[in-house]
Amino acid sequence: MAAAQSRADIYPARPIRLIVPFAPGGGTDIIARALAPKATDAFGQPVVIDNRAGGGGTIGAELAVRATPDGYTLCLVSTSYATNAALFKLPYNPITDIVPIALIGETGLLISLHPSVAARSVKELIALAKARPDELNYASTGTGGNTHLVTELFNLKAGTRMTHVPYKGTGAAMSDLLGGQIQLIFGSLPSVLPLHRAGRLRGIGITSAKRNDAIPEIPAIAETVPGYAATVWYGLWGPRGLPAGIVSRWNTTVRRSLQLPDVKERLAGEGLAIADGPPQAFIDVVERDVAKYREVVRIAKINPVQ
Repeated sequence: MAAAQSRADIYPARPIRLIVPFAPGGGTDIIARALAPKATDAFGQPVVIDNRAGGGGTIGAELAVRATPDGYTLCLVSTSYATNAALFKLPYNPITDIVPIALIGETGLLISLHPSVAARSVKELIALAKARPDELNYASTGTGGNTHLVTELFNLKAGTRMTHVPYKGTGAAMSDLLGGQIQLIFGSLPSVLPLHRAGRLRGIGITSAKRNDAIPEIPAIAETVPGYAATVWYGLWGPRGLPAGIVSRWNTTVRRSLQLPDVKERLAGEGLAIADGPPQAFIDVVERDVAKYREVVRIAKINPVQ
């Protein structure tokens, strides 16, 4: 314990690696790139983002789990971190093999359609999907990820059947969506909101239980499909054994960074409701969503991936 405390006292003495388990361009990557410069300023050492895409986020997460718990390798994840536990037989325990640091914030996903899709509301999308079962293709950022299971939850609640097309990250999915090869995605606001505002995609509904202040004109899906709600969160963690002193310093740094005017304005513009709480707040949402999406996998009869 004394050695761990000593390491925490001199931390950091070299650059810090922040693993983002997705390709550049997605919501998790955007959040990481908003916070990394502020953490760099606070710690006096570079916080370097390491994008490790693949496996719906499991490859990067496993890399972080296996890292030395000295504070020089951390991981920033989204809801996919919990949904993966519902579908994959993971080589790590998503709750006991990590040390939570901070819940960054929560938001919803935006149903984003290619302009050629003949639907301008959630009601019209449901009608179209029912008239053309399995013909509408929806993209996800990977099998078992939040964009996959959140859409499957929609299928269950709305009584629709749409075909899942998994990608290795948001960038590739968005490229095909913009090109018309894919008809829709339940996309993170940081990645799809600018395209919606530019008229390149059509946003018709948000997955959160209520409307989002960043786009109050877009109704919540629950206004059409009662009982439907799915939040998207972002959180920071380190490998098991991370010293409490380092956890505390990072939690304080993240919370202070989130209150800086430029960060606050940027993330609010992306539709993110900023969190401000202890590390336990993060692990609480992980446990909640692991249970929730295991139920989705069971009811939808999605075969777990071994």
